[in-house]
Amino acid sequence: MRVKQQKVDMAEGDMTPMIDMTFQLIAFFMVLINFAQTEANDHVVLPNSKLVKPPEVALEFPIILHVAADGRVYLGGDDYTAETLRIGLDRELAVIRGEGKTAGDANVVIRGHKDCAAGEIQEIVRVCQDSKLINFALRVKEDRS
Repeated sequence: MRVKQQKVDMAEGDMTPMIDMTFQLIAFFMVLINFAQTEANDHVVLPNSKLVKPPEVALEFPIILHVAADGRVYLGGDDYTAETLRIGLDRELAVIRGEGKTAGDANVVIRGHKDCAAGEIQEIVRVCQDSKLINFALRVKEDRS
């Protein structure tokens, strides 16, 4: 009797879990990049400081204002002047009030360009105070030299 040889088939793995994991990683990094972009703006180059100290606790309701060298203020992707900033602040405060909080619970983070005049920053703080905002933080870049 003759022995029949059986052909050995190559074992192939199921690629579905690998593709699924790849798409999950892509979605994760897309979300991570979007959160990182809220703290950055191409129009703002922060000044250096040797006295910089990181915040002790995370800010609960931050309103991030990016102030360019020419005095334009960027808030949530829109640009304003010091005179029109109140429109954007009112929109942010409406969201905070929708969560049952007050303007005193919000934290205004001002990221001013290193060449921006101090008077521009003071005017922006005055506009924020007119909107009943009381908590402020200035962002700078750590000088490691």
